[in-house]
Amino acid sequence: MKKILLIGTGGTIASDVTDSGLAPELTTEQLLSHIPGISDICGVDCLQLLNLDSTNMTPAHWLEIAACIRDHYGCYDGFVITHGTDTMAYTAAALSYLIQGSPKPIVLTGAQRPIGFDSTDSKTNLADAFRCAAEDLPGVSIVFNSRVILGTRAKKTRSKSFQAFSSINHPELGVLRDGVLLRYIRQDCREAPVFYDRLDPRVALLKLVPGTGRDAADFLLERNDALIIESFGVGGLPEAGGFYDCVRRWMEAGRVVVLTTQVENEGSDLGVYHVGYRLKSDLGVLEAYDMTTEAVVAKLMWILGQTRRREEVERLFYTPVARDILWPGL
Repeated sequence: MKKILLIGTGGTIASDVTDSGLAPELTTEQLLSHIPGISDICGVDCLQLLNLDSTNMTPAHWLEIAACIRDHYGCYDGFVITHGTDTMAYTAAALSYLIQGSPKPIVLTGAQRPIGFDSTDSKTNLADAFRCAAEDLPGVSIVFNSRVILGTRAKKTRSKSFQAFSSINHPELGVLRDGVLLRYIRQDCREAPVFYDRLDPRVALLKLVPGTGRDAADFLLERNDALIIESFGVGGLPEAGGFYDCVRRWMEAGRVVVLTTQVENEGSDLGVYHVGYRLKSDLGVLEAYDMTTEAVVAKLMWILGQTRRREEVERLFYTPVARDILWPGL
């Protein structure tokens, strides 16, 4: 029987009603008591690492979770991490870069309603997560609403309903039917994972709206090492307002600028329109292609935690990790 470590970080799944609204209150042992039948599937040890509303999750917490898995990696066959849904996709992406090539499953799950509620998705999600952690499912994934989603491809696309997460620009890894995992895709893995212990949290995100000027970009680039700009459609920047000169100035000062799109599916393609072409051909702005914004944020933090050399940053950004970028020609 497989031995799984349950790591608790808080979130709705572990929340209870308080005078000021739902707040994480339950321990991993209390969560496990709601699914006693799991002992027929795997052995479980519990570890309460954090107890946060996931809105309060930070890159420092990602490092703490990765270090916890590293410290216990040799003792368990798989890992289940309970987590709030709001930033779960960011954490799944971050762990995909901090723990690369894991042959053992690292499964994140949570819920839209607390485990103590009568109408809850918590029990099914948690039981399914254990089932997946006890299977041959390498790498980092999110298991939610009977779907298995690659850690670098997950995005929360519904705020309330049980089908909270979608797989963006990549097929789901599998589904669960009547407690049985039907796996469609198996991630590549190594014989042993490679762990990383550094992130640069000075990565900012700017979402364009019509009429946005360069002031916001200047402000963020002055205070951060990298800026991700969520542009419109396949990508580009307004020709008025000084954006081009802003990007050129800060890239010459050593900042990293990435262009991505606000559109969830199909990705960017800066070469299509004049508003994007010069950014890539003349300035060398990095392009996110089919990556999720969550993955771009986490990947830049990981890369800049390892190097600041422009050529190496570009090489690592375009090197696929856990199928995070699959654009043709890369």
